[in-house]
Parts: sequence; structure tokens; C-alpha cells
Amino acid sequence: MTTKNLIVDYSWSGHTATMAKALQKVSAADLVDLTVADDTFSTDMFATSEIATQQLASDQLPALTNGLPALAGYQTIFVGGPVWSGKVATPVRTFLSQLGNYQGTVVPFYTDAGTAGGYEADFQNLLTNASFKPGIGLSGDQLDQAETRLKTWWEKFN
Repeated sequence: MTTKNLIVDYSWSGHTATMAKALQKVSAADLVDLTVADDTFSTDMFATSEIATQQLASDQLPALTNGLPALAGYQTIFVGGPVWSGKVATPVRTFLSQLGNYQGTVVPFYTDAGTAGGYEADFQNLLTNASFKPGIGLSGDQLDQAETRLKTWWEKFN
């Protein structure tokens, strides 16, 4: 029996998208990029951090602007996003809040600017019915090795 996997990612700077494409190459999983309205975030990292902090404080997460496949058809969903202040980026939080009754396995992958902080714990706390498995994170300076690192991780994961 073939296991059906899905990769879902949000990428603010392009780093997580690079990682998602490398993961797709080693896993042969389906890939969906999460998107938000163009004016949701600034192109400035510090301004984006302020916007995300305000979204979290007001519990006003950004809406996703793309459709998603039927998630029940996937045994495992790999969810990627940037680490923002040691937490899950707000568009990824929106996606995780929409998992509803999904009862498969959810695995994080993420990019950071040097430290992931409590990212995986924050990610796991956002899941309601899905099972959690620890994931993998890369910093921006490791992205040139993304495919090699993900291939090693994937072999251990499976």
C-alpha cells in the first residue's frame, strides 16, 4: 500500500519554499504553497514581526487565499513555515487551525534566522486531533545543503 503524503508550506522570504521543494524531491509528496493577500505583510523583516505580533495579540490570524486539497486523503502532512520570534508563523497557524478533525500525522519543517526557540512545542500545541512527529529545521545558511540534509532526515523518518 502506498502512503500518500502532502507538503504544505508558507514562505515569507523564499527560504521555506526552497526547503519544501527539496522535501518534495526526496519524498515525492504532493506540494501546496499557502498564500495570503499581498498586503498582509511588509517586505521588511522587523515590520513583519510587528504585524505578526499584533495578529497574535488580537487573535486575528491572516486568511489564506488559496484552496487546499481534501486532507483526509493524506496519511501524513508535512507543514513548513518560517520561525517568527520562536513561534509558528501566523499563516501556518491559520492552516493548523483549519485541520479540524484531521486524524493523520502532522510533521513540522521550518526555517529560522539562527534559532528555532520553542517552535516545535508551539507547533504541537496548535494541533487538536492530529498526531505529532518531530520535524526538521534549517537556518538560512544551511539551505544550500537542504536536499542532502532532508534526504538523510527522510531516510530516518521512514
